[in-house]
Amino acid sequence: MRARELPIVLDGTAGPYNAITDVPGVEVGYVTLTEGAARTGVTAILPRGRDGVAVPCAAGIHALNGNGEMTGSHWIEETGALTLPVMITNTHAVGTVHRGVIEWAAPRVPSPWLLPVVAETWDGYLNDINAPHVRAEHAAQAISSATGGPVAEGNVGGGTGMNCYSFKGGSGTSSRLVSHAGDTYTVGAFVQANFGSRRELTVGGVRVGEHLLDDDPLGAWHVPPGSGSVIVVLATDAPLLPGQCKALARRVPLGLARTGTTGSHFSGDVFLAFSTADTGEPSDDYQQLRFVPWGRMDPFFDAVVRSVEEAVLNALLAAREMTGRDGHRSPALPVDRLLDLLA
Repeated sequence: MRARELPIVLDGTAGPYNAITDVPGVEVGYVTLTEGAARTGVTAILPRGRDGVAVPCAAGIHALNGNGEMTGSHWIEETGALTLPVMITNTHAVGTVHRGVIEWAAPRVPSPWLLPVVAETWDGYLNDINAPHVRAEHAAQAISSATGGPVAEGNVGGGTGMNCYSFKGGSGTSSRLVSHAGDTYTVGAFVQANFGSRRELTVGGVRVGEHLLDDDPLGAWHVPPGSGSVIVVLATDAPLLPGQCKALARRVPLGLARTGTTGSHFSGDVFLAFSTADTGEPSDDYQQLRFVPWGRMDPFFDAVVRSVEEAVLNALLAAREMTGRDGHRSPALPVDRLLDLLA
């Protein structure tokens, strides 16, 4: 089930897959690890596919709360550019995935200097997070498996062991089409949703969480309610400056807030936005950028907010109940009860 099957209003027109892969060239790949005490994995988002891995994109980042990690973010802040795949995994596997991307990229990227982007959220409730389940080769496998088209959601990739609003969470995606000056562009969002306390959950403007407080094993655990983190990656084919990409990333919290969260101190909320529009050779003596005027950005901001909200709901609806390490259980969002509340 996806959010568009619920009796709620979701403004805007989605792309054909309602996914970040509606942005031409963007590909998503996963490695999912669920053997033994492992409930984790790796997600790869390729802005221009494997063939365009060395071609930079305009990019910008924003952090609502810095209790998390996204490697390579300082260089994006400095240059406004993103080149390598964007990887998402669990907190304690960042270094391993970082090394795996270098091993994959070194023979393919004409540069002796690589700064991979690896982001994380914490899956230690379900996953034996200190064990070396994620290996360097899993990063390469996630990149190699990346494709366009429909994107699996829920308990997959880096989102395998994640929880959202004390229900099973994980990976989710959505998109919006934006018209500008006679052209149609796409804004796509991908979330690794691992945030929010049960009472906060809001769906389509209805505060449903306060009516779903039973069966909350995460709420009875020792971490504060709302702990976790959320990583959001935005993609668009609209021609934008790096500063405009950053402005897109700054709108992500507005979409998250529509699902109820107030932003826990114990949640690392880090966001990245990139544009695939302008290419330009790095060796050129001069480069030119064609970009949407700042005064015409509002429809793109709206697309971010709407697609992020829907991507979170899609992650919740796709996720299935999971039991992980030490018998820890994360229940799925009870769709039948949700439908009753929305009615």
